[in-house]
Parts: sequence; structure tokens; C-alpha cells
Amino acid sequence: MPDELLDRVRATGLLPAGADVVVLLSGGRDSVCLLDVAVELGCSARALHVNYGLRAEADDDDAHCRALCERLGVALAVHRASRPQDAPGNLQAWARDVRYAAASEMAAGELVAVGHTASDQAETVLYRLAASPGRRALLGMQPRSGHLVRPLLTVTREETGAWCRARGLAWRDDATNASDAFARGRVRHGLLAALEAVDPRAAANVVRTAELLREEADVLDVVVDAALAGRDRVSLLYLADLPPALARLIVRRLAEAATGGLCGRVSGRLEEILALRDDGALDVGDGARAVVSGGVLRFEATPPLERRSP
Repeated sequence: MPDELLDRVRATGLLPAGADVVVLLSGGRDSVCLLDVAVELGCSARALHVNYGLRAEADDDDAHCRALCERLGVALAVHRASRPQDAPGNLQAWARDVRYAAASEMAAGELVAVGHTASDQAETVLYRLAASPGRRALLGMQPRSGHLVRPLLTVTREETGAWCRARGLAWRDDATNASDAFARGRVRHGLLAALEAVDPRAAANVVRTAELLREEADVLDVVVDAALAGRDRVSLLYLADLPPALARLIVRRLAEAATGGLCGRVSGRLEEILALRDDGALDVGDGARAVVSGGVLRFEATPPLERRSP
């Protein structure tokens, strides 16, 4: 089992021998497995543990990570964070932003590896499908996003546990993972469990579907490239003659190119965009504005609201 898992991760090419890599280490089974695999594959690995101080066991997690890194001969950096009372978003989003920011600073352009597994992938796809419509919800997490790599996306949570047991590596269990307080827990213990009661292959089938859709998304990107032919705007008449699915992809591409961010809501505004007259404009959400001039559609960033003086 350990050799087979190692070969599978090696085949991804995401942890090449000799590569400098910062591994995000929580102390859980997945991150413990990832760090050990990175060392076994000959990476020049360092570890980062973020201590949020949110749980009574936080310092014990910290100590566990220190002992593990000492055993593996890996340098460890510990980042302590405290959430400001006025921090935007939910707790999990804040914690994610903190650890990614700390990892990016520590890596300074090197690889940052996180221990997301195939089990996490299945939960992510199901959560996004429930929370937001559209094709992108089904694509799941990318194996690589810039310097961020996810080498364990072909490995299940059960397999990372088996790796750790075979290698004599202990891990820490976060009790919040077994709770339904967060949406992720409800997906894991409720939705995914119900699907696996229908077919034990449910999680694997969800992950495989995401893989296939990512491959097909590459083809769709080529189609959009051909339709735009390098332009950053498009004739409304041309857009109206296209199949609606392609037209939606085009307006989303143009909106995201103009704003530099994701514009998931623009696809649902296609009919309104096509109804715009000359010199018309429409704020489509996500910071994007559709503008028509001379029958040609372009997008721009939505101007900030002006504050009126009292």
C-alpha cells in the first residue's frame, strides 16, 4: 500500500525530487501523510503550522507538529494568528486566508503543498453544486493553481490514514471535523453518506466526473478563444446568433478579463445583456459592468459608489 500510494503521487509530477516545497501541516492525517510523502520523494521540504488558538487542543497540535518535523528532519515554522473581531467572512474562510497568506510569504515563489484528498474533492464538488449553479461548481479543486499544488487529490482520506499507520506516524484529530456545525461537515456526514448508501462508489464517481469536466473545460476554452479571436469585445448581433451556451461562456470570459476576478453571475444575465441598446450599460454583479456602444459589447469594472457629503 505505501509503495503504491507513493507511485501514484509521484506520477502527478507535483512533487518532483529536489523541489523546494512548503507543506501546510495541520497535524491531521492528510497533512502528516503529505509531509512524509514529500520527504520520501526527495523534495527539499519545509513545513508551516498555523496555530489559530481557537481550540483547547491548539498547543498540543503545535507540539505534535514540532515533534513530527524533528523526527522527519524537516524545518518547521509556526505562525500564530488571532482573528480580529471585525474580520469579514466566516471563521473557516478567515483561517484559510491566513494560512495561505502565511504560506505564500514563507514560500517566496516556491511550491506550496496542501493535503486535500480525493475525499475532500468529492465534498467540495457536492458543496459547490448545492451552493452555486453553473459548470464551474462541478470542476472541483485544481491539482495545481499557480504555486499551490494538491498532490493527494488521487488519494482518499482512508488511504492517508493507512499510510500513516504503516509508517508509524501519529496524527491529531480535529473534533470540529466530526461536527455538523459547518457546512462541510453536513456534506460529509449527511449528503455524501446518503449517496454512498445508494452506491459505495459515489465519492469516486463524483471525483472522476470532476476530472472529466476539467478536461472538457479545456476544450471549451479553445472554442471561446476561437470565437473571440483575440478580441476584448464582441458584436451584439454576433453574440445573439451563437448558441446560448457559447454566448454565456463568452460574456463570462470578457467580464472576468475586465475585472481580473471570477464573475459567476454574468452568465445568468445574458438575455438582459443582449437587450441593451447603444450607450446602454448594465451592472451584472461581481464588480463587472456590461457596456454597449455602436452595437459592440465590452465589459469594464464597475465604478465605486460615490459617497455623498451630508
